[in-house]
Amino acid sequence: MSKTLITETDLHAFVDAQGPATLRAEIEAHLAASPADALRVHAYQAQKHALQGLYKPVLDEPLPDALRQLAQRPAVGINAPGKHFLSRWPLQRIAAGVMIALFSGATGWLAHGQYRPAERLAQMTPLARQAAIAHLVYTPDVRRPVEVGAEHEEQLVNWLSKRLGTPVRAPKLGAQGFELVGGRLLPGNSGPVAQFMYQDASGQRLTLYVSTEITARHDTAFRFSREGAVNVFYWIDGKYGYALSAGVDKDALARVASAVYDQLDRN
Repeated sequence: MSKTLITETDLHAFVDAQGPATLRAEIEAHLAASPADALRVHAYQAQKHALQGLYKPVLDEPLPDALRQLAQRPAVGINAPGKHFLSRWPLQRIAAGVMIALFSGATGWLAHGQYRPAERLAQMTPLARQAAIAHLVYTPDVRRPVEVGAEHEEQLVNWLSKRLGTPVRAPKLGAQGFELVGGRLLPGNSGPVAQFMYQDASGQRLTLYVSTEITARHDTAFRFSREGAVNVFYWIDGKYGYALSAGVDKDALARVASAVYDQLDRN
């Protein structure tokens, strides 16, 4: 049994492999004696690995030619006579710096989106990417994947409709093998969005992301995107933007997406 009071901050530090070895040993002892906290830490680790998987393909991309040329271009300056200051940096370090900046911008949006103009956010985080991130963050959660459970579906739908300022629905997907788990309210670019979560008999989860922030009808087709390990079908219907996300294969998700589309189109 741990003799130290383990806080939520300690658990997050443990997931990130931070903190002194003595504290980590205390946390390990605490987790061995607390199955609930152990499950929560497991969920945090799953979220972390999922987010890393989402952005890792970008890290493996070659350095853009424009940035490579910038690093190699001679320049005249008081701090670097005859050479561009970037030429003293390894290209890998430049690339790493760029990726850190990009990832920081993405995580900063998740926590502090209100500090960026909505137009720029819409360009940085399109519908499919936003939905995939939300899917990766919440589906691994063991204790509280949703804010309101399916047993209170009517209250959930009424609450989300009120917060979004327009009626929303939770499609029935029992025929496709998925039952509603519940839903939650999430921050969008300039206001709230809704997320409905479903689960099949094997424990596979999928999420329906509903946004009412669509102001331009330039992308109305039924589209597919692969965001890391997550497949996403998304479409726009008037002011609504919908994105269905899951780790299932494309064909299986397409069948569910068609059922969702048909039900919402009759709304």
